[in-house]
Amino acid sequence: MSSSDRWQYPAALLDTTMDQLRTLLAVHETGTALGAARLLGREQSSVQKQLDTMNRNFGTLCGEPLVLKRGRSRHVLFTATGESLAELARGTLDGWQDELRDCRRRLGGRLAVGSTRYTLGFLLNAVEVVTADFESRGVELKVEHVRTRDLLHRLGSKELDLVCGSVLATGSGNRGLEDFEVMQWRRSGLSLVTNLGAGELPDPAVAVSALPGVPLAVSADGLIPGFLRGWFGGRYRQELHIAAEIDTVSYGLELLSSGVLRGGVLVTQGIGDAVADGRLRTGAGLRTLRLADDIAPELEVLVGVFVRAGERAAQDDHHPLNVLWNALAGENARWRRVIGDQRPRSPRDR
Repeated sequence: MSSSDRWQYPAALLDTTMDQLRTLLAVHETGTALGAARLLGREQSSVQKQLDTMNRNFGTLCGEPLVLKRGRSRHVLFTATGESLAELARGTLDGWQDELRDCRRRLGGRLAVGSTRYTLGFLLNAVEVVTADFESRGVELKVEHVRTRDLLHRLGSKELDLVCGSVLATGSGNRGLEDFEVMQWRRSGLSLVTNLGAGELPDPAVAVSALPGVPLAVSADGLIPGFLRGWFGGRYRQELHIAAEIDTVSYGLELLSSGVLRGGVLVTQGIGDAVADGRLRTGAGLRTLRLADDIAPELEVLVGVFVRAGERAAQDDHHPLNVLWNALAGENARWRRVIGDQRPRSPRDR
C-alpha cells in the first residue's frame, strides 16, 4: 500500500464510533437489541438504530450483514462477518482501555493494587499513610481482593500494579520470580491445624511424610496444593486422605471446630500462629502443629509485596508506585521493631 493509499479509508468505516462497537458487543452478549439496551442503560430504539446503521454500512463494505433478524422475541443471528467483527471490536475497545490505563499508570494518575485476605490489614496501614498525598495530586487508587492462585498472573497481565500476598518459593532464593521485584516480609513453612488429640498427633510437630495418615481438608488450587504437588507429585490426591474439599482456610477451620471433620487443615505458619494465639475466632479450640519438612524439595511460603521488575526503577521517587512501596517498607520496618526480631508476624496469608 502506498503512503497516499494508507490514508484512504471507506467513509462508512470512518463513521463507525467506539460507542457503536460497544453496542455491537452488547448485542452479541445479550442476543437482542432489548437486552443490549438494558445492559447499557439506554433506549431500545437507540440501540436498534445503531445496529441497523452498522448492519447497513458493513453489509455494503463486506458483502454480508453483521446480524440477521429471526423474528419477535428470538435472538438475532450473527453471521460469520458479524462474529469476526465483534471479536475485532472487543480487541479494539480492550486495547484502547489497556493503553489508556498504561498511560495513566506511567504518568502517575492511577494505581491498582491487590491484596489477599490475610495481608489486607498490612496494606491498608500503608494506604492510610499515602492517602492524603494521593488525594492532593488526584491519584486514583484502586484496591482489590486477589486470590493467592491469581496473584502473580494478575500482576504480570498488568491488571494490578502492586500486590501483597503469598507465593510458593523453592529454597532460600527467589527462583521463579525473576519477572518481579519482591519486598520480602516473611519466609516460612506450613503448619497443620487439627482437632485430633495429642494421643493421635503428638506435639509439637508432624512430619510431611506422615501426612498420608491424616484426614485433610484441601483446596483445589492455590498455595497449599502447590506444596502437595511438590512433595507427593501430581497424584497427591491418590497419595493423601482428602476428606473434604474447601475453598477458603476459614471454611476448613470451621469444619474442624464443628467436629464435622476429624483431621487437619494445612495453613501457612502465620495463620497457624494466629490460631495458636487465639487471634482467629474460627480456630478456637484447635491445635497448631509445626510441619517438619522431611521430603525434598525444600519448599517455603514467601509473604511480601510484589511489583513487575523494572517498573519502580523507571519512575522517580514521587511516582505513586514508589510512594506506596516506600510506605509498605516503612510498615515492614515498624513491625520488625515491634516484634523485636527479623521475622514480621503481621502479614499472614493462606
